[in-house]
Amino acid sequence: MSSVKNDKIPSSGEKKKRDLYLRQKQLLDTFLEHGAINRAQYDKSLGDLTVKMGMEPSGEPKV
Repeated sequence: MSSVKNDKIPSSGEKKKRDLYLRQKQLLDTFLEHGAINRAQYDKSLGDLTVKMGMEPSGEPKV
């Protein structure tokens, strides 16, 4: 029996990580929209979040 990994189907862990990233991004979007943070703070926080979680800005994991 051969083991073949299908790169198009994310693992459960990858899906949870992506979902968490998107929820955190949505929270930052809400903060920006309501004036709780300014654009510079938003850009810094989103950039840090993206790097820390190893994601692309599109919400996809870095390959």
